[in-house]
Amino acid sequence: MGVSVPIIVIAIALHLIAFVVAVGAERRRSTAKVVPDEYDEKTYCRYGTDASTAYGLTAFGLLLISQMVLHGVTKCLCFGRGMMGGGSTTCAVFFFIFSWVSFLAAEACLLAGSARNAYHTKYRAVFHVEHLSCATLRKGVFAAGAALTFISMMASILYYWTHSKADTGGWEKHHNEGLGMTSSVFTEKSPSSEGQ
Repeated sequence: MGVSVPIIVIAIALHLIAFVVAVGAERRRSTAKVVPDEYDEKTYCRYGTDASTAYGLTAFGLLLISQMVLHGVTKCLCFGRGMMGGGSTTCAVFFFIFSWVSFLAAEACLLAGSARNAYHTKYRAVFHVEHLSCATLRKGVFAAGAALTFISMMASILYYWTHSKADTGGWEKHHNEGLGMTSSVFTEKSPSSEGQ
């Protein structure tokens, strides 16, 4: 199997879009402030936009699709043909493990960030008596997911490239390979005909 440029372009595009959306999620995190209720003497949390939840889940889905495409093409290293031995196989195994670790870490950050961002404090407190704390997502969760998405992209592309090299042994198969060999095999004298 050789390196397919369309597969690389699709994988890079999906990863980069996921990266940009994750950065957007970090910038659009929910903010909250304690405001007094106009009808009674209680306070409650007023939250801003929930856009980063949708952004985080979109980045999660794009990263998942990209990982499925790359590992579907390579048959996830485990279910394909055997690979040639050597340095390329060792690198392919290393980048396979590294791409999965960075992928799972990125997905965990994006999913946890989306879930935490969607959580809003529902209870109320008595005005000037109780201190109400509004639950919000910590700064940097989506940023970590974006960074891990970028690392996952690099690891996945390097895995795909080294897997392709190890799968073909570093050589491209040539058309008409072996046609010159057939005539020489049949023109040699057999040992039994020499003795006659």
